[in-house]
Amino acid sequence: MKDPRQIIKRPLVTEKASDAKEADWYVFSVDKRSNKIEIKNAIEKIFNVKVDKVRTLVTAGKVVKRFGRPAGKRPSIKKAYIKLREGAIEFFEGV
Repeated sequence: MKDPRQIIKRPLVTEKASDAKEADWYVFSVDKRSNKIEIKNAIEKIFNVKVDKVRTLVTAGKVVKRFGRPAGKRPSIKKAYIKLREGAIEFFEGV
């Protein structure tokens, strides 16, 4: 089994994630190879909460252009939207 800290990379604090927080969804950047069950177990171990639902999506990396020419590529990331059954994640309080 993987270490939970290798599965959950970081919380995403964006405008869209703040809107999701108002609907009781927490957004995390996770490892691309992890599945929903691994993400659920990692969140429960790290934050000592009970997870109700996990939704995942992969955002494709975009080509970055400078002066009209391709200059590189942003990496694609996997996001996990977490809905809790009980408990709260204090990391997001006041954000």
